[in-house]
Amino acid sequence: MNPYYWICYHIIKLLGRILFRLRVVHRERMINHGPVILAANHQSYLDPPLAGSVSDRAIYFLARRTLLDGLFFGWLLPKLNVVPVDSEGGKDRTALKALIRILRSGEGTLVFPEGQRTPDGKLQPALPGVGLVIAKTLAPVVPMRIFGAFNAWPVHEKWPRLGQVTIVVGEPIYFTEEDLEPSGKDLYLRLSQRVMDAIAALSID
Repeated sequence: MNPYYWICYHIIKLLGRILFRLRVVHRERMINHGPVILAANHQSYLDPPLAGSVSDRAIYFLARRTLLDGLFFGWLLPKLNVVPVDSEGGKDRTALKALIRILRSGEGTLVFPEGQRTPDGKLQPALPGVGLVIAKTLAPVVPMRIFGAFNAWPVHEKWPRLGQVTIVVGEPIYFTEEDLEPSGKDLYLRLSQRVMDAIAALSID
């Protein structure tokens, strides 16, 4: 971790415990070396920092390019491994190619198969973006399900409120060349949906 990431990482872990009583279930399932895709459902703005704090190493994130428009965040966010995207929903192929390069260099990334925050707290269908990254890298995926973040900071609220957030870490999914067959137009979506199904299967109990 670079110094900026290290400082923010520990601040987020502390604030997560104090403000949101953050609880992580099955942290031991996390992959902390080599290429890995952390894949989580997307409930609120809290998801990237809190889900990223579950890993013991630096993780790369996708974020809307507009978040880097300001002078301060334009300087800070790149130091926190933020990869800007030009559109919502992970449709920016340039950003996805950047994630592929990052994974091929042995680093870890956090992605949201749904592409954007849920409007009602429920899981949304997967988009093909993460499937494309899986197909190009065969990186293992750690599914993670976030509970409580929507209540703490729903999409229509300007500011978060106190609450409890629980993150459940699933068993890693290891992909092989056989998983890329049959190839076709639905391959990426099929891979994304497999990850989304693994996320949906996770529960607090």
